[in-house]
Amino acid sequence: MDIPREDIIECLVEAVKQGGAARVVNANAHYVTLSQKNRWMRQLFQQSEIAFCDGAGVQLASLFLTGQRPHRTTPPEWVGDMLSRLGSEATVFWLGGEQAIAEKAAAAFAEKYGCRTVGCQNGFFDPTPGSADAERVLKAIVDAKPSVLLLNMGMPRQEKWLWDNWGRLPPTVAITAGALVDHAAGRVSRPPRWVANLGLEWLVRLTREPQRLWRRYMIGLPVFGFYVLRWKLACFMGKSSRKTRG
Repeated sequence: MDIPREDIIECLVEAVKQGGAARVVNANAHYVTLSQKNRWMRQLFQQSEIAFCDGAGVQLASLFLTGQRPHRTTPPEWVGDMLSRLGSEATVFWLGGEQAIAEKAAAAFAEKYGCRTVGCQNGFFDPTPGSADAERVLKAIVDAKPSVLLLNMGMPRQEKWLWDNWGRLPPTVAITAGALVDHAAGRVSRPPRWVANLGLEWLVRLTREPQRLWRRYMIGLPVFGFYVLRWKLACFMGKSSRKTRG
């Protein structure tokens, strides 16, 4: 999980050039909290070719639990650089967001980075495996054979779609990119880097979208903190028990 953005870019550029396949997922406090009740999310994180830290909460939790502070990054910080390195070698399918926004994002990235768009599909469909909608969307992606698949359906919807469909996809680099589509289309601007470095990006997002995100942050963050404290206590009790037996 401790992988800097430069290494992520190098790995994925090589994967695309070689026609390879890779799942790229990120862990923030929301992911960790949801994964406590969704075993498939834990399995997806463990099985993915690249899994990285995306959030100050996970950084601090790792520091508290292990003494190590992993690198933190997020897809909007490096996807553009990756596509710039690949240029026309990258064929991109955008999945998620509003249709007009996805198309605008695709056009902006194609112009800026030289990548080729092979498909845009909004996120307003029934993703239930076997449903007519799900089969139609999957067929569109299979037919397009993208080298890069950007999943912008929000957490955990995008992760569940990847978990359900990975085995049926052609070789592709599938990235759970969250709100990248909104950033790429110019709908949302990223806060200054110093805000993220201070661990306050969540507060900026909350002030921008309070109705959608209040539950994630006002309830989710305390729950995440509870899990972290529980893990620390379990670790402490385990060490104490081993010392007693020794």
